[in-house]
Amino acid sequence: MNTPESGLPMAVPAEGLPARVRIHEVGARDGLQNEKATVPVAVKAEFVRRLAGTGLTTIEATSFVHPKWVPQLADAEELFPAVADLPVELPVLVPNERGLDRALALGARRVAVFASATESFAKANLNRTVDEALAMFEPVVARAKDADVHVRGYLSMCFGDPWEGPVPVEQVVKVCRALREMGCDELSLGDTIGVATPGHVSALLTALTDAGVPVETLGVHFHDTYGQALANTYEALRHGVTTVDASAGGLGGCPYAKSATGNLATEDLVWMLRGLGIDTGVDLGSLVATSVWMAAHLGRPSPSRTVRALAGPGDDSDQEK
Repeated sequence: MNTPESGLPMAVPAEGLPARVRIHEVGARDGLQNEKATVPVAVKAEFVRRLAGTGLTTIEATSFVHPKWVPQLADAEELFPAVADLPVELPVLVPNERGLDRALALGARRVAVFASATESFAKANLNRTVDEALAMFEPVVARAKDADVHVRGYLSMCFGDPWEGPVPVEQVVKVCRALREMGCDELSLGDTIGVATPGHVSALLTALTDAGVPVETLGVHFHDTYGQALANTYEALRHGVTTVDASAGGLGGCPYAKSATGNLATEDLVWMLRGLGIDTGVDLGSLVATSVWMAAHLGRPSPSRTVRALAGPGDDSDQEK
């Protein structure tokens, strides 16, 4: 394993950016749910533990969806107790009240619902209209809040939809406001197929602020389909966003949007933030080693450019499993 030259990247802070960013790590859930082969629960648990050892403080562990829809995460009841002792936040996805029941029974303190800004994706992902999906989430969010559980609202297709094309900003704002009014503590704006550009990001964040959605309640979730994820993240930081979703090694995509490719790689994000003098609390060397280890289990190199730059020849395949 190679390490960066001493002092690299050189930290050159930019005016108007936050001093610290919280990374919402999604590799163990959003990344692994897209694998064709099921990853053994012991490997998943070790992955989460290694991620926690890098300094990440929020690691999305799993999803309590019906195994029929996401068979790769059918082991949620086995996985969550195996990592619940870690001193980090372990959010889990819950699609409905049944999923919430399962999560609460295991002691989950952070849950997430996943809505859509477009009718086409709501139909493909949830088999409901946007309004029907929101109605389904209302009792989930209400019960979670009654149990003093933190609720994140994911919003997919905020910037473009493979069936509908461009998504009007006001349409996204409307659903965001509905999720906030429902009781969601935090929203994650998803560029599910990776078509966002910085100007579009700026327009949406400005519109949300104008609509009374506090920027401190917003996170961003960019996919790197067209190589724009870091540029879009930088623009979000300029608008005051301090929560960024990323996936170790760049794992993931979206099983219901075939044009979606991998998430923003956590290592690439940390490299950029380090160069901007922004604190994340993450040890980059440990994170790269963790992604190399997982790449060995998956049998392919990590797509993260930072992992490839810092991992020595053969590290993706020869690392001890």
